[in-house]
Amino acid sequence: MTAANARTMSNSTTPKSTTSKSTTSKSTMSKSMGRVIAAAEAAGIGIAVTVLPDSTRTAEEAAKVCGCTVAQIVKSLIFQGTESGTLKLFLVSGANRLDLERAAEAAGEPIERADPRRVREKTGFAIGGVAPIGHLAPLPCWIDADLMGFETVWAAAGTPHAVFDIAPGDLRHATGGTVVALGG
Repeated sequence: MTAANARTMSNSTTPKSTTSKSTTSKSTMSKSMGRVIAAAEAAGIGIAVTVLPDSTRTAEEAAKVCGCTVAQIVKSLIFQGTESGTLKLFLVSGANRLDLERAAEAAGEPIERADPRRVREKTGFAIGGVAPIGHLAPLPCWIDADLMGFETVWAAAGTPHAVFDIAPGDLRHATGGTVVALGG
């Protein structure tokens, strides 16, 4: 989202937009947001991070403040393989619940929720602000096929108050994710 097309929020404030081309000083941008922007740039994708006045910890909250449908919200869910212990990233439409059987089949092993402390340690993001890109180390990634039907989707940008919009094809490119049916 650019400043030119920024939506007015319900409390009549306009979100602050920080693009990878902006002159925003590093002191006003969180390290997490900076990693998201840098990851997009490394993938050759320009994004605009929008800092919102309201929380985007849930898909419903995010859709409300972004002015989109819940289905356009990208939930970044981190699980771990029960056999390997490897963290795995599932990008799921906000309208869907992750089908654990489908996710385990895609991952090649049973999965379980990852401990929030481990998620923070390995990705650099706290639960509620986990971005699909910009992790401290790459994670294997699967993308819900339902997200691919939209022109634009919205994802967390490293904090519970920051989001960015991106074309699903660009999200796939930036994450190296495999598109599969994940909703249940």
